[in-house]
Amino acid sequence: MASPKIEAVIRERYRMGECPVWEEETGQLVYVDINAGNVCQWSPLTGEVQTVGLRNRVGSVALCRKGTYVVAVGTCLGFLDWGTQQVRWVAQLDRDKPRNRFNDGKVDPAGRFVAGTMPEASAPGVWERGQGSLYTLQADGSVVRRLDGLGIPNGLDWSLDHGTFYHVDSLEHCVRAYDYDLHSGGIANPRLLFQLPAEQGMPDGLCVDAAGKLWVACIDGGRVIRLDPETGTLLSTVEMPVSRVTSCCFGGPSYTELYVTSAADGLGPEQLPQEPQAGHVFKVTGLGVRGVAPHCFAG
Repeated sequence: MASPKIEAVIRERYRMGECPVWEEETGQLVYVDINAGNVCQWSPLTGEVQTVGLRNRVGSVALCRKGTYVVAVGTCLGFLDWGTQQVRWVAQLDRDKPRNRFNDGKVDPAGRFVAGTMPEASAPGVWERGQGSLYTLQADGSVVRRLDGLGIPNGLDWSLDHGTFYHVDSLEHCVRAYDYDLHSGGIANPRLLFQLPAEQGMPDGLCVDAAGKLWVACIDGGRVIRLDPETGTLLSTVEMPVSRVTSCCFGGPSYTELYVTSAADGLGPEQLPQEPQAGHVFKVTGLGVRGVAPHCFAG
């Protein structure tokens, strides 16, 4: 891997920056601040950030029709109209688990939105196990639960041939691979792809590059790692200038730029002065690889 260049391109102290996705049609980066309840757009041409507040924790955002985004907010799924700043809600899940909320989500190659729910921490760094589920929002507005009994469902993406689904369980410190039925959206045959040592933080958001390799953000590990999904081998590491690295996606005109989000929440008063860029969004260039374009919801 070439020597990368890391630049803080959005110098906001986001509480929990997450779920970046490149919107090719507008040339913008779309992302969320989970704990502030915000969906954000950033234009690299103007440097301007626009924000829509949704008054609840926003786990994830994904592309839909122009000017519209799929959002997972609290325990609800809906469609955000950017122009009116209104959300059309279509589903509420996990009604039997009042401490749960949606976390990471992404659109699959067939145009479905796949997102997981997780429990809120009962104390700093403490989560009840087995409370998470993974859901699919289909084009007709129906929702199917695909997996349950998860810890903290997190980063997700698909292999280039669409036959394998990659998924992080942060609480288990692991990345798993599953067989994926693109026609039905079915997920089966879980196997361990990579186990991150606990002292290296927790795996968080991930994305796939054009070579089919995985890029995984390691929260409280201060790095993004590249994995070979065929062998489970760690290929390379990008050390970031902040510890709470949350997610990543490829973007830019040729998908050669890796955008990396981070968080300030979770750092104590003695740590924050040591990490002046905590919560910023970074652009990493010079990686020598390209990403692939994200999928759009087909509804």
